Amino acid sequence: MELKGKSIIITGASSGIGAAAALLFAKEGANVVLGARRSPELKALAQTINQGSGRAVFLPGDVRDETYAPELVELAVAEFGRLDGAFNNAGIVGDMVPVPEMSLANWNDVMATDLTSAFLSAKAQIPALRRNGGGAIVYTSSFVGFSNGGLPGMAAYAAAKAGLIGLTQSMASEFAAEGIRINALLPGGTVTPSGGEGNPEVLDFISDLHPMKRMASPTEIAQGALYLLSERSSFMTGSAMVVDGGMSVRLN
Repeated sequence: MELKGKSIIITGASSGIGAAAALLFAKEGANVVLGARRSPELKALAQTINQGSGRAVFLPGDVRDETYAPELVELAVAEFGRLDGAFNNAGIVGDMVPVPEMSLANWNDVMATDLTSAFLSAKAQIPALRRNGGGAIVYTSSFVGFSNGGLPGMAAYAAAKAGLIGLTQSMASEFAAEGIRINALLPGGTVTPSGGEGNPEVLDFISDLHPMKRMASPTEIAQGALYLLSERSSFMTGSAMVVDGGMSVRLN
């Protein structure tokens, strides 16, 4: 029970890594607050958790909306009395095209979803963690924005995810003395709806890029988030923790 009694926000929780994290965190004793745009999927996931041994509430919304992060924090406090941590996992890849062909609308959408939302979540979550004397925040970044991991056609995504690592490290330094740990999780290719799930050719291509010759399951990535939110990582903050099946090693 790594997260027993802790109240944890999870965004991007309607599918993939976020949904796997919600199930795993609840199994490990956490009370979870589920956020994403798709209400039916959130409702079904919350029902699954509540019908088991866990506790879950949900609130649909868009992480690009300035009011959404505070609403998730308010829900956590109202339902569970406090906020102990957050897995800010929502993100998009955007259009995979060369920069000269990329629209400004796509660039802005990726930045808003993947990077500005992280800023908005921190503004809402850090004061709530302060009131408890500390806590942990985890952001989902990517190897694509780190350590020579750039891939063609992913400029907006890479820039946003690299910026997220910088934001994570700056905030980690700023709030470490207050007992607030902030880390980034960098997944490799993961079998999710946004990662080519159901397309064997895409999956085979991405799998072959990894030294392990396979992609991760969402639960494998969620295990990394669990570690960063738990007391097992009590002396870790400001880390860009790579869970990528060796992808970044190969690219280096």
